[in-house]
Amino acid sequence: MSGLVRLLGFRTLGCGCVIGRYREQATSRELTYVEEKGQGCTLHGHRRNHTIVSETLANVARAS
Repeated sequence: MSGLVRLLGFRTLGCGCVIGRYREQATSRELTYVEEKGQGCTLHGHRRNHTIVSETLANVARAS
């Protein structure tokens, strides 16, 4: 993460991954990071310490 961020919260997805939502202080942009990859997660885009986009979150929520 670059710059100062504020933690908004954590959530466990249906695939088992734990995500953290953050807000950049300078731009107010929200970022979502995979904090921990779920043991059974098969999604290639879910990598620890990488950002994921909202469309991915919506797809995982529908699948669970």
